[in-house]
Amino acid sequence: MTFRKIGSLLALAFAVSAAPAMAHETGALHGIGDGLIHPFAGLDHLLAMLAVGLWAATRRKEEALSGPLTFLGFLFVGAVIGVFTGAGTALETWVGGSLIGFSLLLLAAPFVGTRLGLGCIALFALLHGHAHGTEASTTVAAYFAGFMFSSALLHLIGWRLGSAVFASPAGRWIAALGLGGTGLVLSLG
Repeated sequence: MTFRKIGSLLALAFAVSAAPAMAHETGALHGIGDGLIHPFAGLDHLLAMLAVGLWAATRRKEEALSGPLTFLGFLFVGAVIGVFTGAGTALETWVGGSLIGFSLLLLAAPFVGTRLGLGCIALFALLHGHAHGTEASTTVAAYFAGFMFSSALLHLIGWRLGSAVFASPAGRWIAALGLGGTGLVLSLG
């Protein structure tokens, strides 16, 4: 791994660390603007979206899009469930814990088949979507459109970043350990 790649990873880590750790505020968000901003404002969501893109970078070219599409589909399903059921017990802990799951998925990527990886991604997406659904208010459709668009954009950024980072085995370890460590902190705090 080159110093430039390490520098890029560190810059990304410092940039996202300035964001609030958890940004799920039940019933507090309205409209497309909040939906567009939210995935960038919560460290948990930002890292999860990037992780999906990183995972996509571990797949063959024809399979790469399956991770982001699966996540977006189940993110939407989870959000609809969240609208109707409200916040669940320990939802934030589970959302933070999904980052630990993503880190393990990234470390195991060379040994894990695409179907199993997509199953994990679907589960994590349901959790994140549920959290989003509980925070939507009267303008649900516009809010959903915003966070779905921003989530897809973050998947693309993660995929491009992962294509560079995973050029070496050390890159996968650095990314996965950073993601898992952040997930552990968010789950406990």
